Amino acid sequence: MRRDERRARSREAGRRLCWAVMLFYFLAFLLLALRDMAWQGFALAAAVPAMIWLGTNLLPRLYPGDRLLLSLTNFLCALGVLVHYDTNPAYAYSQAVNYGIGLGVMVFCVWAVRLIRDWDWAMWPLTLGSLALLALPLLFGRETYGAKNWIYLGGVSFQSSEFVKLSLILSLAWLMSRRRALRWLAFTVACLGLLMLQKDLGTALLYFGTALLMNFAANGSLLQLGLGLSGGAGAALMGYRMFAHVKRRVAIWRNPWADYENAGYQLVQGLMAIASGGLFGVGIGLGSPTTIPVYHTDFIFAVICEQFGLIFGLCVLAVFVALIWRGATIAMAARSAFHGLLAIGCTLMLGLQTFVIIGGVIKLIPLTGVTMPFVSYGGSSLLSSMCLVGFIQGVASLNEDDLREDTRIAMAVEVGEP
Repeated sequence: MRRDERRARSREAGRRLCWAVMLFYFLAFLLLALRDMAWQGFALAAAVPAMIWLGTNLLPRLYPGDRLLLSLTNFLCALGVLVHYDTNPAYAYSQAVNYGIGLGVMVFCVWAVRLIRDWDWAMWPLTLGSLALLALPLLFGRETYGAKNWIYLGGVSFQSSEFVKLSLILSLAWLMSRRRALRWLAFTVACLGLLMLQKDLGTALLYFGTALLMNFAANGSLLQLGLGLSGGAGAALMGYRMFAHVKRRVAIWRNPWADYENAGYQLVQGLMAIASGGLFGVGIGLGSPTTIPVYHTDFIFAVICEQFGLIFGLCVLAVFVALIWRGATIAMAARSAFHGLLAIGCTLMLGLQTFVIIGGVIKLIPLTGVTMPFVSYGGSSLLSSMCLVGFIQGVASLNEDDLREDTRIAMAVEVGEP
C-alpha cells in the first residue's frame, strides 16, 4: 500500500510540475514575442509547451514510465530553446526542431530496452562500429579549440563521440553484467586512445569516469576503483605534458586575468556575466550574453545566470540533481544486472557531463570542451542526451511492469487463486 501511495504521489508531482513548466515557458516566449512582435516567437510560445505536454504525458500512455523524470528533462530542453531564442533566434528554431526529433528517438530507445532482451548478438557490431565512428574525425575532422572531434560532411557537422556514448554504455552494461572483463576493458581503452589522438580530453574524461564508476557499481571493488583513479591521474598528467592547449587551459583556470585579452577572455566574460546577473538576473531579453565567444554551447550556464540570476541558476542545478536522483533510484529498482547497469551508466554520463561543464564555467575545475546536457546548442548533443533518458525510461518502464506483476500475484495469493 505504501508503495502504491508513493507511486501515486510521484505521478501527481509529475503532472503538477508539467503544467507549471508549460505555463512558465508559454509566458516567457509570449513576453519575448510581444517585445519583438515576431510571429516566430508566438509560434514557439505554442509549440514548446505542446512538446512539453507530449513529452511528459504521451510517453506514459505508450509505455509505463517516470513522469517526474520526463518533466525534469522537458524543462531543461525547453530552457535551451528559450535562452537561444533570446540570443540568436536561428539557434532556437534549430534547437526546437532537434527537441522534437529527440522526443521521437527517446520513444525508440524506450522501445528498444523493453523489447530487446538479448544484446549479445549486437556486441561486436556495436563495438566495431563505435570504434570506426570515433576514428572518422581523424580522417575527415577539423580542429576546433585544440581538439579534432568534429566531422564535416557537406553542410552537415556533428560529433561522433556524442553517439558513441550510447553504444559505450550499452556495451559496458551488457559485458559487465556477463562478467566479460577483458572485452569491456579493451573496448574502453580503444575508445580512450582514439579520443586522445583527437585531443578531445573532455570527452575522454566522461568516458573514463563513466566506465570506472559503472565497474564499481557492478562489483563494488575499492581496489579496482583506486587503480582506475591512479591510472586516470597518470593519463591526465601525460595529456597535460603532451598537449599545448591543455597547458593553456590549466593556466587560464589558475589565473584568467593574466591573459584577459586573449586566452582568458572567454572565462572572464563568463564570470562577469554570472556576477552581473546577481541573485535575480537582469531580466529575460536583457544583458550582453553575446560578448561571451561560445555563449551558445560551453557557456550557456553563464547566460542563464546573467538573465535569470543565481537563484534560478541554483534551481537549474537542483533540476539536474533531481534528474540524477531519479536515474539512480530507477537503476537500484531494476531486477536484472544489465538493466541496472544501463540505467546507472546513463545517469553517470549525464551527471559527470553536467559537473564538468558547469564546474569549468564557474572556475571550479579547468574548462573542457563538453556541452551542458539538454540546454547547450547542438543537435548531436541534444539527441544523445535524449537517448540516454530514453534508456533510463526503458528501465523504469520494465520496473513498472515488474511491480504490476508483483501486485497481481500478491492479490491472487490473498484471494486464494493459484
